[in-house]
Amino acid sequence: MQPLSSVVTERADTALIWKVGAVAVMGSFLSQMDATVVNVSLPTLVRDLHSNLSVMQWVTSGYLLALAFMLPLNGWLVDRIGARRLYMICLSTFTVSSALCAAASSAEMLVAFRVLQGLSGGLLAPMAQLMMARVAGKNMARVMGYATLPILLGPLVGPVIAGAILQHASWHWLFLVNVPVGVVAVLCAMFLLPNDEAERNPRSLDLLGLAILSPSMVLFLYGADHVRERMGLALLFVATLCFVLFVRRARLRGDDALVDLKLFHGTFRVAAMTQFLSNGAVYSFQLLLPYLLVRQMGLSPAKVGWLLVPLGLGMLLVYPSNGWLQERFGIRRLAVVGASIVALTTIPFVLMPMRGLSIPVLVVALFLRGMGQGAIGLPSITAAYLAVPRRELPMATTSMNIVQRLGGPTLTTLCATLLAWGMEQGTQPVAFAWVFGFLCLINLAVVAATLRLPLRASQADA
Repeated sequence: MQPLSSVVTERADTALIWKVGAVAVMGSFLSQMDATVVNVSLPTLVRDLHSNLSVMQWVTSGYLLALAFMLPLNGWLVDRIGARRLYMICLSTFTVSSALCAAASSAEMLVAFRVLQGLSGGLLAPMAQLMMARVAGKNMARVMGYATLPILLGPLVGPVIAGAILQHASWHWLFLVNVPVGVVAVLCAMFLLPNDEAERNPRSLDLLGLAILSPSMVLFLYGADHVRERMGLALLFVATLCFVLFVRRARLRGDDALVDLKLFHGTFRVAAMTQFLSNGAVYSFQLLLPYLLVRQMGLSPAKVGWLLVPLGLGMLLVYPSNGWLQERFGIRRLAVVGASIVALTTIPFVLMPMRGLSIPVLVVALFLRGMGQGAIGLPSITAAYLAVPRRELPMATTSMNIVQRLGGPTLTTLCATLLAWGMEQGTQPVAFAWVFGFLCLINLAVVAATLRLPLRASQADA
């Protein structure tokens, strides 16, 4: 029989996990949802604020670039002022900036307030992972599923919520809706988040490292989004040089670097590589498939949107049960099976440009692919956070989020460049077949990476 004291302790730990999880998920969900909530409203904003699309697109781009700019500061800020205090500051600033966005009377004001919103929201997702990883203990596999679910759901439901709001109210409510949720989240954080003053480990800020890494991430993401322009290519080149310079400098500084590169060994390095490749494959596929269906198959954007629903349903089917699946089958086996499913379900899209569209094949392949994608990310994240000492979790969440943020644009840029080159060299169907074939190779690389993950959580080299 289990001792009464251990039962009480286990119940207390479970209650703490749920408290921290409820607070962390609210903030993370808001920041991720706001990354896409404005997309469908750009024509409305252009009309109501008497602007043009070239200016208004910075309402989205400025937010995303601000998110990326803040990521490298996460680890240092947590060590400096504590996770609880930092989370409350970021969430409060995000809530206030949401109200300011709603009150904006010009396009320039809205862009400025969106940048402020992005600067504060950029830390909410990694902070959610950090706080839940700290309290997870042996429940890491189950807990991380809830910590990362908002990152998956937020961008998906953003356009849906925006469409419903614009149908019944003005664009101001796209931002005002954040205010009551943000106020409740701040109050919950005050009373439910544990005091983590003892976890603080103040260290000096690597100002030169910050001056190199943060701008290089912004330049890289902007350049990747404008890769077909000469300026975009130039920015990608400059960003790459900055990354090389940062890595060289960080190796020399060791523990004093903005990002401690010594974390990237053993299980953490394998998990980071898995995240980089799998995120890149996901973003590349999400870019290529709609382009194939609209340009090659002649479908309308609205129909393409409905055809992509099975992909999300497959992911949502696997995500909630990820913890149980990891405990039942182990980290490596689950991730390998998921990566293999994704690789196999890419093959129909290699053949589709040449043989034509089959709706049943498309729906089944997307549903299975969604299930596979849902089985890759969480096992590798769980392995990564279990592989580092507790005191290194702030740096680990910072590093992992940077890797995740860079994986998508890097491989998407490669695929977009290959597709453009293929269309210049031959026919459109052949170009699409080649680029999906390249995506197959990326997915096989993901399979190879997952084969090096630990068998089970207990074998992660913490």
